[in-house]
Amino acid sequence: MHSLGFNPIYAILMSALIFAGSMEFIAAQLLLTTFDPFNVFLLTLMLNARHIFYGIALLKSYKKTGVFKYYLIFGLCDETFAINKSTDVPANIDKSKFYLYVTLLNHSYWVIGATIGSLLSTLISFEIPGIHFVMTALFVVIFMNQWLSEKDLGRSHFNSLLGVIITVICLIIFSKDNFMLVSMLIIVFILLLKRAIERKSKVADS
Repeated sequence: MHSLGFNPIYAILMSALIFAGSMEFIAAQLLLTTFDPFNVFLLTLMLNARHIFYGIALLKSYKKTGVFKYYLIFGLCDETFAINKSTDVPANIDKSKFYLYVTLLNHSYWVIGATIGSLLSTLISFEIPGIHFVMTALFVVIFMNQWLSEKDLGRSHFNSLLGVIITVICLIIFSKDNFMLVSMLIIVFILLLKRAIERKSKVADS
């Protein structure tokens, strides 16, 4: 934002109110072009479509969070999803408050970081090579945790293998710029189909 000539308050407000990761970087460029809300909407939807599937995965967890639910929906990001989905919250801990504090802390880290960056931007000149690999590492760890939990609970690895296989196939067919949304839609469709078949089988057995 500083390099584009914006006042620090823009970066602070965007990090607090948009909270959409990479979309904020793109929004900075969009502020310099002709206002086109429809295309901005489509671009935001494509970039953050994975959040729809995060939401689906957390429907059950967030169901009884009361008034916190609205902020939890707004504050859902990759890191918050990773923690709230994978953590086995102890029975003596209020799950609603646990989810709230994780979301609030991650949100505050983002806002604080953006604030420091915008205020001290003229003094910051260093680069951190390889920092972009952090998100890749995060999702590798999530996958490993999912695989091990399935093994410990004696569950099938179907879901995990499905995610890997469909993603690789879509990556080969649609290229790295277009595979994400397509692969997620296919995975959700297959899982819904699998669930419908299992329900039909249970009804037939009963």
